[in-house]
Parts: sequence; structure tokens; C-alpha cells
Amino acid sequence: MDAGSNTSSATVPKSFLQRKSSGENLDRFIPNRSAMDFDYAHYMLTTADPKKGKENPIASSPSKEAYRKHLAETFNMNRSRILAFKNKPPTPADTVLSDCSSVQQAKPVKARRHIPQTSERTLDAPDILDDYYLNLLDWGSSNVLAIALGSTVYLWDAADGNTSELVTVDDETGPVTSVKWAPDGRHISVGLNNSDVQLWDTTSNKLLRTMRGCHQSRVGSLDWNNHILTTGGMDGRIVNNDVRIRSHIVETYSGHHQEVCGLKWSASGQHLASGGNDNLVHIWDRSMATQYVHRLEDHTAAVKALAWCPFQSNLLATGGGGGDKCIKFWNAHTGACLNSVDTGSQVCALLWNNNERELLSSHGFSQNQLTLWKYPSMVKMGELTGHTSRVLFMAQSPDGCTVASAAGDETLRFWNVFGSPEVAKAAPKAAAEPFAHLNRIR
Repeated sequence: MDAGSNTSSATVPKSFLQRKSSGENLDRFIPNRSAMDFDYAHYMLTTADPKKGKENPIASSPSKEAYRKHLAETFNMNRSRILAFKNKPPTPADTVLSDCSSVQQAKPVKARRHIPQTSERTLDAPDILDDYYLNLLDWGSSNVLAIALGSTVYLWDAADGNTSELVTVDDETGPVTSVKWAPDGRHISVGLNNSDVQLWDTTSNKLLRTMRGCHQSRVGSLDWNNHILTTGGMDGRIVNNDVRIRSHIVETYSGHHQEVCGLKWSASGQHLASGGNDNLVHIWDRSMATQYVHRLEDHTAAVKALAWCPFQSNLLATGGGGGDKCIKFWNAHTGACLNSVDTGSQVCALLWNNNERELLSSHGFSQNQLTLWKYPSMVKMGELTGHTSRVLFMAQSPDGCTVASAAGDETLRFWNVFGSPEVAKAAPKAAAEPFAHLNRIR
């Protein structure tokens, strides 16, 4: 390549050398040269202007002038425009803005979920203890609801509606003060007034073992972490029990100086939240021996309601009793209180919606209602009424759609508050659910 070519190419930007396709150049119309009559244009540019004849007329005979006009009309030469188009330019395409607006308008609007204000089913629950500090209701992964009524534990199968009696304890042992299903949906733990804890196999209705020595008084709260059963007692102690071994007590947590009425393990099994009648909430780490990570002192009444958020692992919701009436949200990593909402009444239980960012709370005097909140705005989405006494206990179905509530009015009510199984999205699960082949609540 010679020097001249190097100089010429250097003066032309590279971007101008790249040919674009015709579909990309929509900002202007480029004429089609094949549609132009260059022969006529050349004739008009090289012949004398006819207008000049008026000032300097050319001598010609009438017959020649008539022949010239006839020839011009025949070959369409009587045109004033030289560069004329034979076809019209194409209609411009819609602009980018109009395309965007049409896409936005086409986006479907999410239908608002209907929230029933009344329970879809009500069952009798005679002799249920009207005691804020106990935990007498739980719904297992095999779709069976367990409820303690006095000294008897009953099982209600949600698939067929059948009720069976699991165990009735004697007066020296009872009443039953807590129940909690194991993750497998087959085994269940039963806390008793005399400080014992029983472990039952519900498929055979067989008592597997009785664990003693954990506490010095009644066991009002229970929760499972795989094979570890954590118990909380009126003595303020929290005990981790490995149900696989004879010497079942493996850890003891000391931090509460009054009754432990709430226990909840996080989904990962790494953190345990505990609430007590001493108005305290503690967060414990499974890997940090028996020392609590955070001691939360903002509540001004007993804390029984505890709920770990399903979509934000470090978020814990807690609810205070009649002297507090607040739902508080905590960062479990830092111990910071993120928000506090005064509900106006005693907070007895809390449940997160597994499919939406919503929180359900149950309350005592004066309305004895269930309240559905939108998180994080904490706007009330609905209030569910029907109970005539404080709603002490709540449990959630395995599909996350139905909530059962039990109150001191001796009724057990079922609410389709979180949507129907056909509409609600499946919640993510860490492991396959036991007894997944069984029918769910319709």
C-alpha cells in the first residue's frame, strides 16, 4: 500500500467505513437511483431553456413547433422537476417510545387476592387451656393437626377429617402443656405439667420414650432441629435433647430468669430464638456453645410469638403480650431492631406467609382477631374475626395456605388466609417433604 492510500484512510473515521444494513437506517429516506430518469435529466440540463425563447426567440416553422410539442407529450417530457421519484417513500416505522408504551400496556396486571373474613371451618375444642404461656397446637408435615385439650392429645387428619386420640395422661402428670411435630410428620413430642417430655410414634400410637431431668417444672415450649428436640420450661431453662441417645441432654442454655414460653429454630438450623415471661428475647447460635449471641430487651411484656422470615433468613419477628402489644422486627446478625408496630392488643402468635411478603398475627382483648399485614409497610390487609376469646395458638398447613387458630372460647377455626393451593406459588424447600403423596386440605 502506498503512502497516499495511508493518508486518505487515516482521514476517514473507521465507524464511517462500516456499512450498515438498510433496516438500521430508519431516520431518513435514501432514494432509489433505479427509479430516476437520468436520460431526461441530461436532456433538460443540456438543451436551451424554453423560457429564453420569449426574450430571444429561435426562428422555426409552425410545423416544427407543433411536432416538438407532440413529441414532448408522447415521451412525458413536459415535466418541471428534473430529479423526480417514480415511487413514494415508505411509511416511517413506529418510534421506539411508542413501542415501549405498547409493551407496558400489554403487561398483565396481577389480580388482587381475595382474603376471606370468616373461617371456612369451625371445630369444637372443649377443655383447651386458656393459658398464654403454653403451646397446644401444631400442624405436621403429614397434614395432621395435633391439639392438646386438657390432659388429652388429639390428632385431626386434614385429608379425611378423621379425629383420633393419641394419649391421655393422668392427673399427676398432666395436663399437657405443649405439643410439637418432628420434621418427619410421624413423631411428635408432648410436654407435660410435671416437667416430663414424651416422644410418640403416631403411626403405631406407641410411646417411644419419656425424657426426664430436663426441667424442674412444666414444659411449655418445644421445637425441633433435625434430631435435636429443644425444650423450654417454667424454670427458665432451655435444653437441647438428642433423642437418638440414652443421655439425651446435650446442651443447656441459661439466659431467661422466668418461664420460657416461645422457642423457634431458624430454617437453616443455625440460630434459635427464645422468648420469655421476663420480657426478653435471646438469639442463640448452634456453634457458640451455650452463650447467647443477642439479648433483646425492647419488649415490655412477655414474648411468646416468634417467627423467622422465610424469604430473609436473618429477619426475626417477635410479638409482645398485653403490656407491650407490639410486633418488632430484628436483624438476627446485628441484633438491631428494624421496626416496631403497636397493634393495640396482646400479640399471641405470628406466622409468615410462605408465598407472599405477608405476616399474620393473632390477638387477645379486645377484638380477639387475626390481622394480616403487608411487609415491610405493615399496612393492614385484613382482619379476621369470629373468636370470642383471645386467639392464643396458630398453626400453618404444610402447603402454607391454610391457618388453624385455637382460642380460649374452645373453638378451633380454619382460615384460607394465605390463598388456595391452586393459586399460591410453591414455597421453596430445603428438602423433600415427608408424606408428600398424601392429600392436602381442599
